[in-house]
Amino acid sequence: MKGLHIQLSLSYPGLTMAVDLALPAHGISVITGPSGSGKTTLLRAVAGLESGACGRVVINELLWQDSGQDFFLPTCRRALGMVFQEASLFPHLTVQGNIEFGLRRVPVALRRISMSQVVGLLGIGHLMERWPARLSGGERQRVSIARALATSPQLLLMDEPLAALDEQRKAEILPYLERLRDQLDIPMLYVTHAHDEIARLADQVVLLEAGRIRADGTASDLLTRMDLPFAHGEQAAAVITVTVVAHDAGYQLSQLDFSGESLWLPQAGLGRSQAGESLRIRIAARDVSLCLTPQSDSSILNVLNVTIRAMSSDSPGLVMVELEAKSFPLLARITYKSVVQMKLEVGMRLYAQIKSVAIIKHGQELVGPGDC
Repeated sequence: MKGLHIQLSLSYPGLTMAVDLALPAHGISVITGPSGSGKTTLLRAVAGLESGACGRVVINELLWQDSGQDFFLPTCRRALGMVFQEASLFPHLTVQGNIEFGLRRVPVALRRISMSQVVGLLGIGHLMERWPARLSGGERQRVSIARALATSPQLLLMDEPLAALDEQRKAEILPYLERLRDQLDIPMLYVTHAHDEIARLADQVVLLEAGRIRADGTASDLLTRMDLPFAHGEQAAAVITVTVVAHDAGYQLSQLDFSGESLWLPQAGLGRSQAGESLRIRIAARDVSLCLTPQSDSSILNVLNVTIRAMSSDSPGLVMVELEAKSFPLLARITYKSVVQMKLEVGMRLYAQIKSVAIIKHGQELVGPGDC
């Protein structure tokens, strides 16, 4: 069966890890959790770098490890690429030389990714003759990813690849990671604790705590679960896949549909998106307001019928409300005073007004104006 099947256990002083995961054979599966939860240890164990790890690892029907059969494929024979916090490029080789080093690790007959494809996906064609010392942090990391991809891996492991970058450099590299997710048929295990990276990149999310799996599932499901840390605080948001239906040239708006509901967004934020194209959008909880009756005299265009699924105190004076809109979860972060005045309770039907929607498409993020 295609996919990633990981059953591993490992004991260290201060950490006992035991995981059993079945992850898809494509997209980005994010491994997250607090410091010391075993995120990096899990990645190292999958790579065969933890000699004490016992269990079974199968990547797209290729057996890498099975303690029951006394079978262990060494790291050098596992078809994987690894990217760490620091790029660790060879300083004596140019960008082209670093990538060619990765290519040489794979026989020509087994190469599934070409030099030109790697260079194009990561936008580094203009850097090929440069030395690593002349690259910015974001450029070095893109070259590091290119070198890993040049090995035509069955699996790409990324251990907090953006942690060493400032916000500007992170913003530069995120679109390229989205491009890899959307255009390559290579599964990725991606370790991070950054909420924004999880919301933008993750297809699947695995939450580790003290070496155990607290939760795993799709990003759309886990990011809105009230019993998990994702659905709390200023960055709480729902992630939704929508379909572009039409563009209104007169008003410069675009209609997006999901689960039988429609959203109207500024057309400029969608770039060259065509009707029928699927997009991933993020609706921040802080940008959702609630009302008991539909407002016909409001400038807000996006009004959804919703049902309250749960409520939880979020911070002093603020409440997080979990909503269901046509079987799809949303979040609204409102004041406790509003909860009392509106007499909100679980199971109540009401209306959600989406004041501002962040759209993510190949790294282009638009925050719509307040009247959209």
